[in-house]
Amino acid sequence: EHIQQRGIVPGIKVDMGVQPLAGGLRDETWCTGLSGLQERAAHYYERGARFAKWRAVLRISAEGSPSPLAIRENAWGLARYARTVQEEGLVPIVEPEILMDGDHDIATTASAQERVLRGVYEALAENGVLLEGSLLKPSMTTEGASHAEPQTPQQVAEMTLRTLRRTVPSA
Repeated sequence: EHIQQRGIVPGIKVDMGVQPLAGGLRDETWCTGLSGLQERAAHYYERGARFAKWRAVLRISAEGSPSPLAIRENAWGLARYARTVQEEGLVPIVEPEILMDGDHDIATTASAQERVLRGVYEALAENGVLLEGSLLKPSMTTEGASHAEPQTPQQVAEMTLRTLRRTVPSA
């Protein structure tokens, strides 16, 4: 009530954290928290929340991460979450976070992000999520944190916009 009286719209993080992904590559994870989410979301709405956030965590590695399995599992979790909280009146913030650990170049990041975002938007569509009633929290398209040749802010901005334009529906 204190927050709402000041014109601030409250929201809540609803995922329950990541777990190792069985069958995935080393260090791949999936996000938990779908069980009981419908009831929790209804309770959060009743208490004044108007948006929710769910974060999936993916990594880029020389071994091939993110694997198709990790992309599918995390995209599906994000989509099930988004549909569930929308049904309870909350705006879902969808966050397919790609960690920037590693020494890969910016083109490798862009390729991984495009695969992830395509998978996420396919899953959102399949689950009937109203895209106009959702928000994407994207990662910037940058080289890995240990890459020898850092990109300029202009290069990062251009690559990020290119990645988003190629994968995010206009809705």
